[in-house]
Amino acid sequence: MSYDLPAVRGTLTPDKDLSALTWLRVGGPADWFFQPADVEDLSAFLSALDPSVPVFPMGVGSNLIVRDGGLRAVVIRLGRGFNGIEVEGDTVTAGAAALDAHVARKAADAGVDLTFLRTIPGAIGGAVRMNAGCYGSYTADVFVEARVVLRDGTVTTIGAGQLNFQYRQSDLPEGAVLTHVTLRGPKADPEALHARMADQLAKRDATQPTKDRSAGSTFRNPAGFSSTGKDDDVHDLKAWKVIDDAGMRGARRGGAQMSEKHSNFLINAGGATAADLEGLGEEVRKKVYDSSGITLEWEIMRVGDPE
Repeated sequence: MSYDLPAVRGTLTPDKDLSALTWLRVGGPADWFFQPADVEDLSAFLSALDPSVPVFPMGVGSNLIVRDGGLRAVVIRLGRGFNGIEVEGDTVTAGAAALDAHVARKAADAGVDLTFLRTIPGAIGGAVRMNAGCYGSYTADVFVEARVVLRDGTVTTIGAGQLNFQYRQSDLPEGAVLTHVTLRGPKADPEALHARMADQLAKRDATQPTKDRSAGSTFRNPAGFSSTGKDDDVHDLKAWKVIDDAGMRGARRGGAQMSEKHSNFLINAGGATAADLEGLGEEVRKKVYDSSGITLEWEIMRVGDPE
């Protein structure tokens, strides 16, 4: 699609292949791919861009299937200028491109407990957008405010009330790009926080296919909350349990597979297309509905056109 694009100080790339930028390594090209130099560059670009041109803010691609036909849009991805992390007292301010794991570690160094972020794949901007969580904690629990550039280029600050956080979702305005996130966590002993994160990592590696190409959890838990990681956690309405009950652990379609290690992880077992992955996911949803009457909701975002 032909767009009349404003001049930028960052980088604008046409027909950018997105497959290498998603954790599942699938997907077609974006019409344009914009990496802004800074907030001012992003704001000026969006304010001058024809309002009819679709914009898709993309994080690190950890929770995303880009369909094989690609995206008829300007994909905006924040880079190095947006990944700084600063801690002051119990408050952590991070660029939206800072990885969740890095935010957790830097916070722990300063004695701030954001340890639940340590095992969540992706960047902190995506964690806010999806209200990411685990071990019974959510981004909403520690969120203070965020700086965003709206689709019309306006730079503003939004609070939790405007985002209306719910399980695995928020009401971020369409086309808005998060640039910085401020979180507040309880103070704790740094050594204890790092020990807790090491334990969380060990548990994750023992139960999840961390060495495979996946996008994290494929479907939201029907119960409407994250696993707590505690001994008394209830599993009846966890996505992996209803997938198991439907006989879909290890199911395959082309190069796509539901992991044998954790059945709520959709993996690229080798040579999968986006159609393989999404098709297998839809097959799982049908089997689970036929088996239990439960309609699983995708946690992985799927965007773009079929091939």
